[in-house]
Amino acid sequence: MKLRLWPRSLVGQLVFAVAVMLFLAQAINFVLLSRGMKQQTLAHGGGMAVARVIDAIERDRRGEFRGPPRDEESRERAQKLMISETPPQLPVGAVRLPELSNYVAGLLDDTNIHADMVEAWALPPKSRQRLQRAAFPDRAVVVVAKVDGRYFAVRSRIAAGGNRLSGFLVWQTLTLYLLLLIPIMVIAYRAARPLRDLTRAARSNPALRDTTPLEEEGPSDVRDLIAAFNAYRTRIATMLSDKDRMLGAVGHDLRTPLASLRVRVEGVEDDRLRDKMITSIDEMTAMLTDILALARSGAGTEAQERVPIRELIGELAADYQERGKDVAVGDVADVRVLVRPMLLKRALRNLSDNALAYGARARLSVTAAAGRTQIIVSDDGPGLTEEQIRTLVEPFARGEQSRNRATGGAGLGLSIAREIAEGEGGALTLANRAGGGLDAVIELPVQA
Repeated sequence: MKLRLWPRSLVGQLVFAVAVMLFLAQAINFVLLSRGMKQQTLAHGGGMAVARVIDAIERDRRGEFRGPPRDEESRERAQKLMISETPPQLPVGAVRLPELSNYVAGLLDDTNIHADMVEAWALPPKSRQRLQRAAFPDRAVVVVAKVDGRYFAVRSRIAAGGNRLSGFLVWQTLTLYLLLLIPIMVIAYRAARPLRDLTRAARSNPALRDTTPLEEEGPSDVRDLIAAFNAYRTRIATMLSDKDRMLGAVGHDLRTPLASLRVRVEGVEDDRLRDKMITSIDEMTAMLTDILALARSGAGTEAQERVPIRELIGELAADYQERGKDVAVGDVADVRVLVRPMLLKRALRNLSDNALAYGARARLSVTAAAGRTQIIVSDDGPGLTEEQIRTLVEPFARGEQSRNRATGGAGLGLSIAREIAEGEGGALTLANRAGGGLDAVIELPVQA
């Protein structure tokens, strides 16, 4: 699985970007400060060592340390400077400091003192205990320079290390994160929250025209976007209302002449011709009813309710059983769904009618998992091909190609069921079962 490091949300991306940039800035700052402190440490400790080496060389050249010491002060100075013809013996555990050696050698060259060898060593802890001060942690070092065949060893001090710097930068980084990330998170959340509300509203069913306009909040550009969305949704609601009025008028205008035609057909003397004409009129009336139902799916005045799905399925199956239809109820999860009950029943009736038309029986079951409810209508028919599964949910598409309503109607049942499912925030899917038959599944969100 590919690891996804870049967050998907606006808040996550802003926080992640600022955190990474702060980390890089602090890393660069740490490198620069470390180099600066190292140069400062070398300048302090190396400069002190060079000054003492130069002083010792000048005194040695004047003969102050040659021959027996003339007084106690000269003896102590000679012992402290450790001037000898052979390399001095350093304590066990001394650590060589090549950077300090190179720095001291460079300073000696700048003063026209040509040293044959320059070495710097950090003394072990026991050897420098008496030189340490708790308030100013440092390291005692010995610098040895070989000039004119003589070894000059002097003592100096350098900073103990970068622990203080690391601690300072850690606290500085945490402070910057608090001062910058918290305001950025607040600003991003203030912009992201209305955007999330806008996303939910955009995904809702546009046929629900009684929805409350979104509150215009957040930054000015977000408020402008929400205002444009509210206006756009209002225009859609107006167009849908106009469509419903037009469909109502068309339905009324068509049903009236069909009813009049039915009355006149009753007077036809030829029984066979009269039956065929009545059948055609009934098919036209039923097709008109289906077309209007498809066009109006999602609309209407029915309010959404939290419905116990077990009761709704039971009532539907009992209605079929009273009419002698083989519709049974299987395992049903005890959940509630927020739906318009009459519309959902119509969708389930369409699916059950298809199951009875293309198979011998229908079985209803309900499962619930991961916040979703699946209402499954199963049949024992021959199933469908992949191409049929893709096309049968479209209007006027049928698995049986004739237009005889006795073998399947006008091909609008699945389309109506799909529109109703999507209008309730769900979806309709068709899938063949491994053991044969077809499952028509309406998936809906679970309501507590």
